[in-house]
Amino acid sequence: QVQLVESGGGLVQPGGSLRLSCAASGSIFSIGAMGWYRQTPGKQRERVASITRGGSTNYADSVKGRFTISRDNAKNTVYLQMNSLKPEDTGVYYCNAGIMSMHSPLVLQDCWGQGTQVTISS
Repeated sequence: QVQLVESGGGLVQPGGSLRLSCAASGSIFSIGAMGWYRQTPGKQRERVASITRGGSTNYADSVKGRFTISRDNAKNTVYLQMNSLKPEDTGVYYCNAGIMSMHSPLVLQDCWGQGTQVTISS
């Protein structure tokens, strides 16, 4: 009943910007930390950015100064603003969240979106 729906992926040129969003829906009791991960060709999946419910953020060294993660708790949504994009940013971006559903509010579920393709090329 609880799912994450991502949007905003696409094709942009190097130096461009892209804004990803991920909205959680369903019978949600509460959402803890949320984050963005990416699967880059030739590399293992890595955490790009994360944000706690209170707004504390963490970024991978490769995206610091270029990416900004934010969230809107009222909308159960997390965003990833990506600026100064580079070809190496190409990959499938996955939304992740720790969610407590109404059906089992004492259990923190590790939920994932289906992923959205981000391609940076000229």
